[in-house]
Formats: sequence, C-alpha cells, structure tokens
Amino acid sequence: QVQLVESGGGLVQAGGSLRLSCATSGLTSSTYAMGWFRQAPGKEREFVAAMTWLKQTNYVDSVKGRFTISRDNAKNAVYLQMNSLKPEDTAVYYCAAGSKYSTSIRYSTDDYAYWGQGTQVTVSS
Repeated sequence: QVQLVESGGGLVQAGGSLRLSCATSGLTSSTYAMGWFRQAPGKEREFVAAMTWLKQTNYVDSVKGRFTISRDNAKNAVYLQMNSLKPEDTAVYYCAAGSKYSTSIRYSTDDYAYWGQGTQVTVSS
C-alpha cells in the first residue's frame, strides 16, 4: 500500500522559511516522478515543483528562486525547502507521486496517482 505523509507546515511570517517533508512508503520515491502541489481556499490545486527520477526539476514561476525540491534516497523522502515566503504562498501543500521512471516533468494533477493528506502553510504579513 502506497502512503505519502507530509509534515513541516505551520505559521510563519513573511520572509521566513519552512521545510516540508514527504515520507513515502510502498514505493521507492527515487524511481518515481515526485511533485508538490498547493491549494489555497477557493482555488484549484496548482503545481508548485516536481522532480523526475533522474533528478530534473522545475517550478512554477512564482516560486522560482525561492523554493527547492530535493529527495533523500536513503530515507525514501522528498522535501520542499521554502524561503522568502510570501502571504500568497499560504495554502495546503500536497506531496504526490506520479509515474515510475518518468523522464519528463509533469504539471497536471491527473499525472499523479498517489497523494498525501496535505500540510497547512500559513504566511502572515
């Protein structure tokens, strides 16, 4: 059974940092396309960052230069380091796993089969 469990969310002031973690079980995250999405109240879930199994990465323009996706193969975990946070980053953040051995970045929620329960990130101004 595949499980993804996010942690690390919280309340932070604008300009601050948070590091989200996604612990995975039931799959080897290093061989899957992994992504982070977020959903603000009243809005659709949107792509934030993704990594292929070959460690190619990409980000939504609004977080480029501030967020970094990474993984620890030994821990079977994926991370999202978020710096210089802004109030507009406030959302529930979700970790997702897509296709095994995918070599292209996937941006749609439809391309991810497995999802965590989400972790709330709130950035105060």
